[in-house]
Amino acid sequence: MKLHIYLFRHGQTYFNLAKRFTGWKDSKLSPLGIKSAEKLAKKMKNLKIDVAFCSRLSRSKDTLKIVLKYHPECKKIIVDDRIIERSYGDLQGKYHKTIIKKYGQKQFDIWHRSYDVAPPGGESIKMVEKRVLSFIKDLIKMMKKEKVNVAISAHGNSMRPFRRYFEKLTIEEMMKLENPYDDYFDYVIEA
Repeated sequence: MKLHIYLFRHGQTYFNLAKRFTGWKDSKLSPLGIKSAEKLAKKMKNLKIDVAFCSRLSRSKDTLKIVLKYHPECKKIIVDDRIIERSYGDLQGKYHKTIIKKYGQKQFDIWHRSYDVAPPGGESIKMVEKRVLSFIKDLIKMMKKEKVNVAISAHGNSMRPFRRYFEKLTIEEMMKLENPYDDYFDYVIEA
């Protein structure tokens, strides 16, 4: 029996639009973010979704709500912060250009896109990967036991380890990924 994981990123937020480090700050979907989520919902409307996951952040919940309007069969929504965005610590809420001006482009790039260097007070992608892998392990176990298809409304940086795991990517390949706001990835689990 083939079961599906439908993984997608929340729509664009006001912080994304303004090029601000969002992390665990709660930034609402922008008008474009809502449009992207609606486009995503239409692409996914003929899929079967039994269980859905999101983080505690409104952008993840609101995107999922838009997708699920076509899925009355989905009876269970689970909030699990192992799939939450990476914490940018002290950089959260700050504009990219402010950080570049203060610390330089090189340091910005390290904090923004390094695998194992965390920004001050925040998480590295390696740390995010550890919690996402724990989530994936529990998810696969649950899917096989309950025979369900799942939808996951994730974040740009929590999607990277998902994609690395299911697409068998190297760390370098994973770190170059850009995750779309209006499309989904379909991973098959054999039950």
